[in-house]
This record gives sequence, structure tokens and C-alpha cells, in this order.
Amino acid sequence: MAGGTTDVLTLSVHGTAGVVDLVVPAEASARDVATAYAEQAGLAAVPALARATGAALPDDAVLADVGVDAGTVLVALLPGELASSSASDAPRDRSRSAVSRAGEPGALSVLWFCVASATAGLAGWFAAQAGPGDLRDTAAGLLALAALLAVLPVGRFAGHRAIAAPAFAGAAAFAVLWDPAPERLPTVVGTAALVAAVAAAVARALDQRSEEALRTWMLVGSGVFGVTVVAALAGFSEQVVWAVLLVAAVLAARLVPGWAVDVPDQLLVDLERLAVTAWSAREQPQGRRGRTIVRPHAVAEVAARGSRIITAASVAVLAVAAVSAPLLLATATVPMDRIGARVLVGASGASLLLAARSYRHVAARSLLRTAGLACEVALLVHLLDHLGGGWGTTVAVAAVLVAVLLVMVAVATGRGWRSAWWSRRAEVLEGICGSFAVASVVVAVGLFRALWERTF
Repeated sequence: MAGGTTDVLTLSVHGTAGVVDLVVPAEASARDVATAYAEQAGLAAVPALARATGAALPDDAVLADVGVDAGTVLVALLPGELASSSASDAPRDRSRSAVSRAGEPGALSVLWFCVASATAGLAGWFAAQAGPGDLRDTAAGLLALAALLAVLPVGRFAGHRAIAAPAFAGAAAFAVLWDPAPERLPTVVGTAALVAAVAAAVARALDQRSEEALRTWMLVGSGVFGVTVVAALAGFSEQVVWAVLLVAAVLAARLVPGWAVDVPDQLLVDLERLAVTAWSAREQPQGRRGRTIVRPHAVAEVAARGSRIITAASVAVLAVAAVSAPLLLATATVPMDRIGARVLVGASGASLLLAARSYRHVAARSLLRTAGLACEVALLVHLLDHLGGGWGTTVAVAAVLVAVLLVMVAVATGRGWRSAWWSRRAEVLEGICGSFAVASVVVAVGLFRALWERTF
């Protein structure tokens, strides 16, 4: 007792059940603290306490007598656990996770099925170009059979194989529904996307190991089908479809990260802990809700799920942008519409390249950069095709390449995007490119031209 007030200590107790912060009297024993930890963590047995160094604390030892000060970190050991092992939780968790992943397919399996999906798309395209006949029917049948086999939840690679199944199903539908008329291409692509979404739904119903990627297939496929159907029913030209899809891909690159990681509120703020502690004189809450203990595996699960969503969304952005950009430039034939299409493709590519800098995920960052480069390459090929040869074209291309090289050198010498100077300017430039991309849709789809023709 000091001046009529009991001295108290604030402690953090770490254990396999999580971390619990306690406010305890200095005269409390190690057994009292262990009992409070067991009650808060919901343990059936009372653990033993040890210091972070591994030295065990006797059950009857008074905290003040053994040198436990405010802010001390203690370790709770259940029967059968060793203090030395508790002092090294992180290496043990890493080894446990490595053992649990030993039976799962690795990165080579992901690369293999990505190549298989790209090959399925090429097979569907060439089968469609072959025209009606036995060759197209045979190719479509093989693609459909491959999709059927891929959705079966059998084997070690079933999870990765299910992700590739929608690509085979969509390629088969594209080969069967192909029509050489340019105005029907959006409807063919939208129907193939819907078939891919249905295949993803079937695969997800049978096996949920790749739920994030399959759900992305479903959302993107249904969205593409919805845009193409609305455009067909409203009588819009095909350039409207490609412009809307390209803008949607640009916006998704900025919106998806905010939706990828969804942390429950009770894991972020514990309202009860703000008001009541284990040694408070006030009555403990008797409701069903108790104190929330955030376990490391729960945090790892949320991070891994977010990583899978980001990767799947980046692949979808790459696919939509790589298909929409060249088709938009090819279908915008009116001079005024062509100007809007060029601005839209160029601004979209720049926006994707700048958005990639804010991604810490290596695969997602590479995919977004590839999507931006695909838009810029499509624009460059279109400009070279329409401007013709000569010294003027050569000088223009050389100037653009030199400008890009200078920007890369300047960013590299200025500590990259980690520099506050470059980061601020990149943020402003990304906003400008996004604004130009959204605003140029009005010109690219022909709406501005239609209003101008009616007015004059």
C-alpha cells in the first residue's frame, strides 16, 4: 500500500491462445496472473508463466519480489510446452506453415496452368477462324472436354486446374459462336464470358479451394456479358462495349485493393478492453461476447486471401485491357471518334502503369504494368499504321521512346517511387490520366459526335 492506493502493473502475456494485456496488483502472484490469462483466453487449464528469456516463474512468486515491472512481457506455457520453444514462436510458426504447404502445388503449377489457359484461348481463336466444319467441331469438343475434366475435384492439382477450366469453356463457346460480322463480335465475346462464368460457378460448387479466383471469373464474366447484352439491346455500336470495358479495367485497378482485405471490426477495436480489465473492481460482462484475441494464423489467413484476390483481379484487368484496347482502336473509324479512342487508350495505359507503383504485391504489380504496356503498344501500332512511314513518324517514335527512357532514369536516380517528390507527382499524374480516360469515353463512343451533328 502506498498512500492508500494499491500499486498496479501493466503486463502482456503471450501464449498459443493469443496475447492478453492485463492490469494486475504488484502483490499478485504468478498463479493469479496465469489464472486471469486462462479466463480471458478461454483455456481449460491454467498455464505456467515464464519470462521472455525462458526463465520459469514459480506459481507462488509475488510479481514485485521477482522483479516483474510494468510493461514486462510474460509467456504462458500449457502443459507439455517448453519455455525455450515459446521464446521462438515465429520460427516454429514458419516451420509449421512450411510443413502444411508441403503437399500443395507450387509456383510451377501456377505457371503451367496459366500457359494452358493462354493456349486454350489461342485454340479457340484458331478454331473459330477455321470456319464451319469437322476441324472446328473437333477443336470445340476437345476444349469442352478439357473444361469438364478440369472442374472435377480429383487429384493434387485440382485447385489450380479448376481455375483454368473457365478458360477452356469460354474458348469452346467462342469457337462455336464465332461470326465474321464485326458488329456481332461483342455479343460473341460476352456469351463466351458468360459460359466461362458458369464453368467457374460449377468448379466453385464442387471445390472451394480456389474460391477467390473462381469468384473473380464469375464476376468478370457476368459483367462482360451484361455490358455486351445491354449494348446489343440498346443498339449501341461495338466501340461502346470496348470503351466501357477498358474504363472499367482502369477503375478496377484502383478500387479492388480497398475490397480485397476485409478485417472484422471486432479484430480491430475491442470496446470491452477499453473499459474493463481483468483486475477491475467493476462487474465482468456476462454476455456471450468475450474478449477478442487476434491469433497470428487469423492475420495470415486474411493477408493470404487478400493476396489471392489482388492477383486474380490483376489478371482480369490485364485480360480485359489487352482485348478492349486494340478492338476499340479498330472499331472507332470516324475521325472524331478515333481521337477520343486514342486518348482513352493512351490515358488508360498510363493510368495502369502509374497504379501499379502503389502495389506491394510483386505479381499484381507486374500484371498491371503488362496491362498498361499492352494499351500503349496497341496505341503505338495504331498510330504507326495510320500515320504512314517517313521521317516524321520516325522522329515522333524516337521522341516518345527517349521521353520514356528519361522518365525511367529520373525515377531510378531519385530513389524511385519511394521518394516523396516523385510519389506526389505520380499521384497527381495518375489522377489526371484517370480523369482523361473517363472523360474521353464521351468522345470515343460517338456521343459527342452525335450531339454535335444534331446541334449543327
